[in-house]
Amino acid sequence: MNDLIMVFAFAPIAALLLGVTELTVPWETLWLSTLLYVVLPLLAGVASRHWLLRHGGPAALTHWLARLKPVGVLGLIATVVILFGLQAPTIVAQPGVIALIAVPLVLQSYGIFFIAWWGAQRLRLPHDTAAPACLIGTSNFFELAVAVAISLFGLHSGAALATVVGVLVEVPVMPSLVAFLNARRRVTA
Repeated sequence: MNDLIMVFAFAPIAALLLGVTELTVPWETLWLSTLLYVVLPLLAGVASRHWLLRHGGPAALTHWLARLKPVGVLGLIATVVILFGLQAPTIVAQPGVIALIAVPLVLQSYGIFFIAWWGAQRLRLPHDTAAPACLIGTSNFFELAVAVAISLFGLHSGAALATVVGVLVEVPVMPSLVAFLNARRRVTA
């Protein structure tokens, strides 16, 4: 659901926010960004999942995901290293600006998570439903924001810096939330 909302809402939300700042970005660019960074990866995931289930069943899907996991982790680490490497001079030169961007993002991330966790507890959702729902609700899709900010405003823009700081915040926050969730997993017999 989150990805489907992003497909239909990303370009209009970006246009609204850019309109508030009086920046002009062509709708074609917004739609192309949405297509490249949201729709195509979503369709590739759906198609590959469907193909694997059809040609090998659930075992093939599980095997493929297990083999793909290390590649995904390495890709994430490489992306973070490259982004921080390119933005390092700005991050080191302007720690106050970085803090002004990071502190609200940290508060937002933990705030959204704990509101979702509280709601999941009130609804008595099972852990295997509540945990992913809380994490997905907390995720800010900075990978999409980074891609769009760089393509629209350039690698060394303030927008790119803000999204890189978002990744800087999200990378340690999400594992801390996973640890919180794992510590509260109820073992069932």
